[in-house]
Amino acid sequence: MNFTLKHLVLCFALTGAALSQEITDPVFKEWRDKVDPAVENALQYLARVQKPDGSFPEGYGDSTGIPALAGMAFLSKGHLPTEGPYAEALNRCIDFVLASQKDDGLFEKGNAGTGPMYAHNISTLFLSEVSGMVDPGRQEKIERALPKALSLILRAQAVPKDERNRGGWRYHSGSKDSDTSCSGWALMALRSSKLNGAAVPDGAINDAVDYLKRHQDVDKGCFGYSNKDDHNRSLTGMGLLCLELCGKHGTPETIKAADYVMQSFRELPGDQFEFYGNYYNAQGAFQIGGRYWTEYAPWMYATYLQKQDSDGSWPSREAGRIYGTAMMVLAFTVPYRQLPIYQRDETVDEEER
Repeated sequence: MNFTLKHLVLCFALTGAALSQEITDPVFKEWRDKVDPAVENALQYLARVQKPDGSFPEGYGDSTGIPALAGMAFLSKGHLPTEGPYAEALNRCIDFVLASQKDDGLFEKGNAGTGPMYAHNISTLFLSEVSGMVDPGRQEKIERALPKALSLILRAQAVPKDERNRGGWRYHSGSKDSDTSCSGWALMALRSSKLNGAAVPDGAINDAVDYLKRHQDVDKGCFGYSNKDDHNRSLTGMGLLCLELCGKHGTPETIKAADYVMQSFRELPGDQFEFYGNYYNAQGAFQIGGRYWTEYAPWMYATYLQKQDSDGSWPSREAGRIYGTAMMVLAFTVPYRQLPIYQRDETVDEEER
């Protein structure tokens, strides 16, 4: 499995010079003077509270998922693990995840909350995204770790399940049921790795897409957690993003999902999984583009800029302050297009939706 050459070419195109590129998104141009300082304060907060071993404080900070999310937050603004003000913090995130891998490929350490596959999927996505950006020593470690991590994800998907759960993932690698939240992270990890040259079978991605589509209400357009009806406001953006990233751009499924997001997003504040929902709504709206992003982005910036604490963090009741801060940075920085998996066809805003 050769992640290096293909991803390295892409990374040179995305980073370094990318920070000096003009942001062409007209919506973001109106907000950039406010968003940039908020993101910088958030990244300073993450770097300041990070522990020497790369983990973070709070209940989930010693699992691999939180350092992985924090690492992607640094990457999302164009920061590199080889240079710049956050190189040390980024490398600590990478090293912590790598050092936590078990013999079976699982990235597991500390409190993984409801189940280790969540943290594992996020960690796999992070290492795939940062592959090609690191020094040669870390690159060798990543190239040894990722095949084992992907193999575990594929094995977990292949566990025999009934029709409703087939193609998805759940809390543990041997789980015989699935949920769309864990499955969304797994699908993004597979897609990112496939883009980087990994031997990810098309069938695995297709099965995951089919699983998600079975959890979409075809009339309303919304996605549910274990059926079509639960946690719609926080999960429909996830379904939208995953379908968009997997070649379903502008299909009836994605348009209906985007329409549901537009109908429901103003009710998101105060929800149990508010930060998670906002992250996926922002990513999904940006991917589909047009009026969806134009409507969602100003609301998001106006709503959540004022909720940032003075220390640079965003407190989230769903998983803590580190999680909330990382997720908000990832949502705010969508227009920078720094993470390879979130690249977008630049013609999307030319389409009328």
